[in-house]
Amino acid sequence: MSGVRGRGLPAIPGLARFPELNVRTYVNLNGKPGVYFFSLDAAHAPAVWAARTFYHLPYFFADMNASSEGEEIKYTSTRPEGQAAFKGGYAPFGTVRLGGRGTVEPWLTERYCLYTVYRERVYCGEIHHAPWPLQERARRDHGQQYGLGCRHSSSGRAATASLCAWLEVLIWPLRQVS
Repeated sequence: MSGVRGRGLPAIPGLARFPELNVRTYVNLNGKPGVYFFSLDAAHAPAVWAARTFYHLPYFFADMNASSEGEEIKYTSTRPEGQAAFKGGYAPFGTVRLGGRGTVEPWLTERYCLYTVYRERVYCGEIHHAPWPLQERARRDHGQQYGLGCRHSSSGRAATASLCAWLEVLIWPLRQVS
């Protein structure tokens, strides 16, 4: 995450950029597609506090690192006391493209709200973003993943998925869904 700031406020140096990792699913409520997060890790305690407090999202503080070797990005995340961890990497290949009608990409990326549950009530946070400029990527698992809702693949094969290098996202306050 980079450029994180409140609407109408400047980004605060040292607080506006941090690694984040999320495990989510894709939902549709009353005909409105959105995302629901099972868990989110961030290496920024104030962001974790704010997201838990104002958006009731299942954020957790984690020791995280994102580094690059050439075009490959290596990513690690470990929650305190080893409650959950992820270690992997990815590298882009191919040209930037937008998914066309009938492909899975628009179904996955054209989601303009997040859903969360707080005190047995469903809330929606509206989101705005341009279409995702996607690129093919090769994923390489470098180690175990546990506690994040992920399954570890020990095959050593690279899986193919998509990557979006940059996307500006705006989010509005939560509102209760009737």
